[in-house]
Amino acid sequence: MIATAIYAPDFVVFCASTILIIVGAVGVISFKNPVHAALSLIMTLFGVAVAFVAQSADFLAAVQIIVYAGAIVVLFLFVIMFLGVGYGSKVDVEPLVGQRGFAIAGVVITIGGLIALMASSHWVTGPTSVTGKLAHGQANVKQLGTAVFTTYLYAFEATSLLLVIAVVGAVLLARRERATTRETTDEASNEELDV
Repeated sequence: MIATAIYAPDFVVFCASTILIIVGAVGVISFKNPVHAALSLIMTLFGVAVAFVAQSADFLAAVQIIVYAGAIVVLFLFVIMFLGVGYGSKVDVEPLVGQRGFAIAGVVITIGGLIALMASSHWVTGPTSVTGKLAHGQANVKQLGTAVFTTYLYAFEATSLLLVIAVVGAVLLARRERATTRETTDEASNEELDV
């Protein structure tokens, strides 16, 4: 039997988490300052954690706050600060000679390991339940970890790949925007010198 009654506290929590998620997501794509966009991402992730709490998924809410809002956004901020957004830099100069060879070797080893893991597990891509019914005497976290690293390994790694692609895309867009702004500023200063 499906419950059809709407309780006021559940509705308020749902609306609050929805507002946090939508406002944060709009802030991520609308702020020009990357630090402000990262802070808006924290608000979005916090709204998702509130939605997890409303669904009695306390472990996922804690992971959402600790891992994503904590570690991942701090990593994004570290990359933003490391790139020195707003400062001029030479993109074609390679600071560490030979780093591309090591990066390619690391990618090949990682992809080979993932293919080996995927070949040895029975992965699927989308039933309605992640953990299924909880087995008696087995902890929820243990069963969730077993499901993520065996049955759902492909989806888990595809999500991590999408996050890496998003970071690389953000870095490239930030560098391209700075280069265009720098060229426009140089042209304006040259015109002033000609006058």
